[in-house]
Amino acid sequence: MSARMVIDLGRILADIDVLRERIAPADYMLVVKNDAYGHGVDRVVAAAAAHGVRWFGAFDVPMGVRARAAAGPEARVFSWVTITPPEIAVALDAAIELGVGDASYLEDIAAVSAGRATPVHIKIDTGLHRNGVRPEDWPAFVARAAELEASGDIRVVGIWSHIAETSDEDDDRSRAAFIDAIRIAEDAGLRPEVRHLAASAAAFARPEFRFDLVRFGAFSYGIRSTGGPELDGIAPAASLIATVTSIGPSAVEVDYGYLDGLPSTLAGRMSVGTPAGSRLVREIGPASMLIDTWPGAAIGDEVYLFGPGTRGESSVTTLAEAIGTVGEEIIVRVSPLVPRIYL
Repeated sequence: MSARMVIDLGRILADIDVLRERIAPADYMLVVKNDAYGHGVDRVVAAAAAHGVRWFGAFDVPMGVRARAAAGPEARVFSWVTITPPEIAVALDAAIELGVGDASYLEDIAAVSAGRATPVHIKIDTGLHRNGVRPEDWPAFVARAAELEASGDIRVVGIWSHIAETSDEDDDRSRAAFIDAIRIAEDAGLRPEVRHLAASAAAFARPEFRFDLVRFGAFSYGIRSTGGPELDGIAPAASLIATVTSIGPSAVEVDYGYLDGLPSTLAGRMSVGTPAGSRLVREIGPASMLIDTWPGAAIGDEVYLFGPGTRGESSVTTLAEAIGTVGEEIIVRVSPLVPRIYL
């Protein structure tokens, strides 16, 4: 296999610095779901923690446990997927703060915690319908959370939600619902430390969505939103590099190994970076592709399949836009069998 993904940790840290400065005084959370968007959670979290990042967001508990091990005991690790009581016990042992968007899940956590004052972030559904307590059920939910907090089983450290980021008008309605939910929770006696609503796009563009904490995922790795503008001061940290394995009269073949397959629909729509600059991809197979040749092409030449664009290659978001998806989907398709090389 000739492919490798080169990850510039310094670039990730530079992107983080841009984001932290932009959202200050709100705090910054580095989201590391899907193995840090394919960049490798262990190395990314260790570098970020050494750089002063103290919040990490992991969709599931196994990724949260890895983030905890890499970040050390002083970091705060947040995980929001609903899990079973045995998994709750694992999360509590790893000091992972759990996101709770369901009344029965809150009871499960309290039962496993049994006096340990487990920190939780309770979630209101502000309109995205991606988990979260419905507004009509919220008053009873927060009243019960206050009871469980008084008994020492949980500690409500956060109130949070997701927004759709489909239009300013929809997001404004979600923000208003979020503010109302905070007021109701405080009226019930809860005093959360952090309130967090926005992820990358809304928080980057709109200060009123930042509250106390912002969950930054794709932007932290230099991956802009599909259809969105380039991000000032932020650049992709990962480059997928393969090598030429055969040369024909008008095309060269590039072996990229075990990738779970770049989408074949990118053929004819995807440009890669070569020693002679940008070249069009003609065909994409399960483990190799044919691209337009160039003068002096040689077996072993490096070809950048995606990256920051310094050799004429596309970014993962540009590739995604060509086939109607998001950049995160392109990069997480890269198999863990492809070696990660860290700079």
